[in-house]
Amino acid sequence: MKKASLFILTLLVVIFSSCEEVVDVDLNTAPPKLVIEAAINWEKGSTGRQQSIKLSTTTGYYESSVPTVSGAVIYIRNSKNERFNFLEVQKTGRYVCGTFKPVLNEEYTLTVISGGNTYTAKEILKSVAPITRLEQNNEGGFTGQDIEVKAFYTDPGDEENFYLFKYGYSNKVTSSYYVSDDKFYQGNEIFSTSDEEDLKSGDEIEITHFGISKQYFNYMNILVSIAGSNVGGPFQTPPATVKGNIINTTDKSNYPLGYFSLSETDTRKYTIE
Repeated sequence: MKKASLFILTLLVVIFSSCEEVVDVDLNTAPPKLVIEAAINWEKGSTGRQQSIKLSTTTGYYESSVPTVSGAVIYIRNSKNERFNFLEVQKTGRYVCGTFKPVLNEEYTLTVISGGNTYTAKEILKSVAPITRLEQNNEGGFTGQDIEVKAFYTDPGDEENFYLFKYGYSNKVTSSYYVSDDKFYQGNEIFSTSDEEDLKSGDEIEITHFGISKQYFNYMNILVSIAGSNVGGPFQTPPATVKGNIINTTDKSNYPLGYFSLSETDTRKYTIE
């Protein structure tokens, strides 16, 4: 009996010791790709003159920081050939412009010159229907016991519209994104809604509605379906590669990640009662 007990004890020690071993998995790292975060957003009521674009590269899975890209030449032109230059802020990979002129339904062309390559994209600045009211429902969700917040707006009835909704929560690091088109509510009042199940009194929500193009709608629809709605942003690296609208005119096979978008936006902040 003593020998049997000793054998069992030894076996358990071996098993649990094995469970504590750290196994390093070698992952193949693809060559870094340029990531262009070029979302030009014009908040209702503002001049829209202050805009920024960020450049970075993809990196290995185990890396804790994202490499930024300095020394690029970045500018946007409108249909009148007016040029808006974006200048880098102290080698941060963040490029800013203080003279941008937002005009609804205007077409803009982005140019990024970096690492011997030239990247371009075209997009139209789309309008957004204003948020008219916010409503809190304390009997929301599948269980009927969750707090739910709705942001109402009236869709224009004379045009095709596409929307991106962003919900930021004070109790979460990441924001939630989802998209919608007006196919089934053309010209009617409709709403976006929160998707956080653990809201409580005192929590704060920042709600932003973006007017977007059909092409950007399709891009974000794929991105959200792959990464899930709770993502750090439209330009966080998803589990699969999603090509945007930016083209490398120097070497088309070496395409960048990211998207060039222009949106009118409307933002509201709300504190849960």
